[in-house]
Amino acid sequence: MEFKAPRSALSNCRFRKFLPVVVLMAWFSNATQPFAQQSSAAAATTAAIPALSAPESGYVVPTRQTLTYTVDWRVFTAGLATFQLEQKGTMQKVSATADSVGAVTMLFPVVDRFQSTWDTKTGCSTGFSKQIQEGRRRISSDLTFNAAQGKQTQMERNLVKGTVKEQTAPIPACVTDSMSAIFYVGTQPLVVGRNVKFPLADSMRTVTVTMKVEAKEEVKTPAGLFSTVRVQPTADEGIVKNRGKIWIWYTDDARHIPVQMRASLFWGTITAHLQSIETK
Repeated sequence: MEFKAPRSALSNCRFRKFLPVVVLMAWFSNATQPFAQQSSAAAATTAAIPALSAPESGYVVPTRQTLTYTVDWRVFTAGLATFQLEQKGTMQKVSATADSVGAVTMLFPVVDRFQSTWDTKTGCSTGFSKQIQEGRRRISSDLTFNAAQGKQTQMERNLVKGTVKEQTAPIPACVTDSMSAIFYVGTQPLVVGRNVKFPLADSMRTVTVTMKVEAKEEVKTPAGLFSTVRVQPTADEGIVKNRGKIWIWYTDDARHIPVQMRASLFWGTITAHLQSIETK
């Protein structure tokens, strides 16, 4: 089916702001930052932030794995996204790409690249980098975590304006980042009725994210039929309720592969379906 939409509908401010979320499973783009915002009072202290639990004993981190997703908005496919996982010693490197497709590319091209690294023994992230190309926007950002010094440092470069901005902020001893968090959750026991809580640091803030393990469901994607556990991420600070809801379906087995992700927002629903799994 060929989708045709008025240019005004696809190029208005709201759609442009939403596009990075379409192609990145509404999770780790700067467009909405669902978990990275909190009040200034909450940002000033980490006293209530829970400790990051180490991965469950016996969990096997994939040595090499590529997950490819199609990202649908309403009646058409808006983007393609991939995660590449590579284990090096006790560290796992996560690289991701997000590209718009079809009519979206003609009206608002997106070519985004992301990378993070986390310790498979502790769950701690070492940092998160982004290279954003969205329409006329060009941003390069490097976020690093220094557990010994208890701080995060972000260096952001606007490649269009030629400006550089550096910021620092405190963090707990061990945090995860917006992208590693997707796979860190898979290292935890996902039992229906129980919650997984952890500290997530991004955009110079640290928030408590609660993953509510809601139910077991069968999910069919282009990659096959999966028995899954449905998990809903929320932030204790309460800012997510005004931005919609997000769910992730992990395989109900020892692998805990995210096979489907969905964001239900007031202007529509987007869904990322697992297209393929490669282990080469």
